[in-house]
Amino acid sequence: MRASIFALILGELMLPVTATAASWSMLVAEPGKRLELDRDSIVADPAGKRTLASARIVLDKPIVDPRTSDSYRIIQAQNRFDCNARTYATVGRIYFKSETEILREDDIINPNEMPVRSGTPVDRLMREVCRPKPGTPALADATRTADKVSEAAAELRKANERLVADAVKKDLQRISPTPRPAAPAASKAPVADQSTVARPTPRARKAAPPVHPAWSYAGDGGPENWGHLHADYALCGSGQRQAPIDIRDGIAVDLEPIRFSYVPAPFRVKDNGRTLQISTAAGGLSLLGKEYALLYVEFRRPAETTVNGIRSAMEAQLVHRAGDGALAVLSVLLEQGAENLLVQTALNHLPLEKGGEVEPPGRRIDIGQFVPTDGRYYAFMGSLTTPPCPENVLWLVLKQAQQISPEQLSIFQRLYPPNARPAQSLHGRIIKESR
Repeated sequence: MRASIFALILGELMLPVTATAASWSMLVAEPGKRLELDRDSIVADPAGKRTLASARIVLDKPIVDPRTSDSYRIIQAQNRFDCNARTYATVGRIYFKSETEILREDDIINPNEMPVRSGTPVDRLMREVCRPKPGTPALADATRTADKVSEAAAELRKANERLVADAVKKDLQRISPTPRPAAPAASKAPVADQSTVARPTPRARKAAPPVHPAWSYAGDGGPENWGHLHADYALCGSGQRQAPIDIRDGIAVDLEPIRFSYVPAPFRVKDNGRTLQISTAAGGLSLLGKEYALLYVEFRRPAETTVNGIRSAMEAQLVHRAGDGALAVLSVLLEQGAENLLVQTALNHLPLEKGGEVEPPGRRIDIGQFVPTDGRYYAFMGSLTTPPCPENVLWLVLKQAQQISPEQLSIFQRLYPPNARPAQSLHGRIIKESR
């Protein structure tokens, strides 16, 4: 079984587990698996410092156990949570062939205490376990403390995102000529004979640096000129892995499923002058053992990514970043049809001015509801589609499109001119697709 965020959940949890007596409720669903909690198993220890609970991963298809060469479909784990410190530990696991048939059991002698990262499925599990119950004020206080820590962590992430956004914004601003310092006042000392004083040779004035036009989608600052607007944008014109592309002639293989871990979270809506942007720390995705946290969602009209030359009405690009700085873009194509909940949420909180930003208090957005149920996708290496066009970005284009209503599309048409970069040369890149 390949590593995923769920492996972390099962890596640190403990109580005696009884599958037949449990009352399971689903917390997180991913393609091929789901995370469930036995709410009846939640028990605070006598000291009141830890809370115990049982959770399990239920797989759609059984996998082979390397220890026994037999198959299992359910991994049940007992977890110990510290609601104040926001840590957890797994103290035991049971592998089930079916709901009632046990394959093997693992006891963990020295369980490791692990921190709970905000916005992950583990965080969702801990919130459920540490949720206050009637008549337990101490547990309620612990939960409030956990919520504050989680909110603080989210604020730190947002502050980091703002720093990155500010740095990019500076690159996009016009470069103004540097003002020359004022010449020092002339000396008032008398000169005996001006005719005998050597006159300095006048120095030629340095030409002011040129003012580069801001990048745009038309005119002198259009996509065909991005590589010449600024030295930092050179890759936009010379890069060999630029995006978007026209997807065709993909290699059909069994691609690793994308593991989504989006959770409802606070959000900000910004009008950056070219499109609408949603920023949120709402979890992310993992692929091939690497986790990517969601940074923001941007919309393109029409879609930048085309498939066999066919262009959708719009495209939502969900930009993610891994811990090592690597970027991944999840592309969701939008076709005209029914009203889109995510799009409508963004439009409901549209800033009143260009460059404005709205962070609705107490409101959360659920990115998970926006992701199509069909997890098949195209994969290729590309770039961000706006200057400075950094490359080595992993693109994951979902095959199943989502819908956007004609009314929602007309609002984007009214607010923003077309903001899609033309398709870029493939330069021999390989495109894989789920078969």
